[in-house]
Amino acid sequence: MAEISASMVKELREATGLGMMECKKALTETNGDFKAAEELLRIRSGAKASKAATRVTAEGVVGVFISADGKTGAMAEVNCETDFVARNEDLMAFAKSVAETIANSNPADNDALLAAKLSSGEVVEEARKALVMKLGENINVRRFERFAATGKLTNYLHGTKIGVVLDLVGGEESLGKDLAMHIAASKPKSVDATGVNAEDIDTERRIAIEKAREAGKPENMLEKIAEGTVQKFLKEVTLLGQVFVKAEDGKQTVEQLLKSKNASVKTFKMFVVGEGIEKKVVDYAAEVAAASAAATKG
Repeated sequence: MAEISASMVKELREATGLGMMECKKALTETNGDFKAAEELLRIRSGAKASKAATRVTAEGVVGVFISADGKTGAMAEVNCETDFVARNEDLMAFAKSVAETIANSNPADNDALLAAKLSSGEVVEEARKALVMKLGENINVRRFERFAATGKLTNYLHGTKIGVVLDLVGGEESLGKDLAMHIAASKPKSVDATGVNAEDIDTERRIAIEKAREAGKPENMLEKIAEGTVQKFLKEVTLLGQVFVKAEDGKQTVEQLLKSKNASVKTFKMFVVGEGIEKKVVDYAAEVAAASAAATKG
């Protein structure tokens, strides 16, 4: 049997990103054949990834990449199972690298992204599987957005859980940063009323009419009351209508701020990790009680 040296294990670890013991075991099983050992690890990594694929991934990180000229960028949400793994530096680096690949390759969908190559030359799907093997959790690229700026892109990351990318036309870079932070804090649905879902507006109008009717308001006043309610709703959910979080007087809206800076926001996107994913709530006390009861019966 070939001697497995520490340098061989180290080289395989660097090539695969997997643990030392796993690499040593693979080299031993393949009698020191580096390529065969790498292939064996990739096969096992794929098998482990497949086994983990049914587990819920509601934790994770947001990765952002913006080109040096601020004209091209991307944002990706990469999910895992636990907050512990979400704090792993390898996962964070993977998310950022995936965002860079999206910006540069402009994949049409998730399948195209997984088949694309990272800046390291590794295929995204292979890198994902290697992370699953290394970290022991299901890991998925849940969603992504690519940006081609009209003005200049800027971004804000609140930790690793909330990411915002903003296309600012005119204005200073500091203004873009402030607005991206505002979006993360106030969570507007769109830049202005044209981007708000018509169904949401209809719902607000319908509820306002019914409330006014139950309050005994005259029928000929219901539409006017509803319109006022809808306008208030739009101010709350649109970026331009919201009061700027850093407004010194507590009254200046984002629209007023932008006009004062001769600037505008073309578009923005915000990702919140796990948004819309139903998390499984585990009742550990009930599990322990059930296990105890089963043991008693046995």
